[in-house]
Amino acid sequence: MNPQSYIEILAQISSRYFVLAGLAFLLFYFLWKERKQFAKIQRRFPKNKDYLREIGYSLITMCIFAGIPWLFFFHPSIRETTLLLSTPFELGKIWFFLAFPLMVLIHDTYFYWTHRLMHHPALFSWFHLVHHKSTNPSPWAAYAFHPLEAVVEVGIFVLFVYLLPLHPLHIILFFLFSIIYNIYGHLGFELYPAGFQRHWLGKWINTSISHNQHHQFFTGNYGLYFLWWDRWMGTIRKDYDKQFDEVKSRRASLDHP
Repeated sequence: MNPQSYIEILAQISSRYFVLAGLAFLLFYFLWKERKQFAKIQRRFPKNKDYLREIGYSLITMCIFAGIPWLFFFHPSIRETTLLLSTPFELGKIWFFLAFPLMVLIHDTYFYWTHRLMHHPALFSWFHLVHHKSTNPSPWAAYAFHPLEAVVEVGIFVLFVYLLPLHPLHIILFFLFSIIYNIYGHLGFELYPAGFQRHWLGKWINTSISHNQHHQFFTGNYGLYFLWWDRWMGTIRKDYDKQFDEVKSRRASLDHP
């Protein structure tokens, strides 16, 4: 196995993180800080030491995230045990596009249940406490995991390559989408419009407010992309709708003093 290929994967993962999280941080924490202040979920901002901690743990996470694809993509005896495809359209164009919503559904389910498991008192301090040090998360918190949690998070990659016939392009595009939504979840600002959480569709979609509440209060709202597991399992926070309405009412009060 060529170490150069590991470096290339690490560079791809880290460039996504620093470009996308950095852009979100630049816009919402500097350039639009005053302009978008009404959308800030928690009025206060994290301290510089919080940003440095989040980036530091994210660097470790990205090294772990790069190691697993490197092993499965480039170790011949391991790759041949997977369902990885040789070309993107090996199973046709329909499957190429159908794979993405299936990956989202599988990842959301995997995340919800592993997330709840890591909140078990016997596991929390070992796996998940580091991530919850960001009680008021910033975009840099998207990958701020303890190494043990990073291993759990990258486990979805292993599940994918043994469960679905995928090409590496599927993996690249899917995790690009995943980091974008993950950064939004940790943004600290709500971008969806007023009433979104009560809409027939919006009530099933995870929001930045929902995940921010999870960081602030440590309980409830365990989902990643969707809220259906939280709603089905009764783990949606009872104050979710109220806080969403409160954050969104700030814009209305500015528009109509």
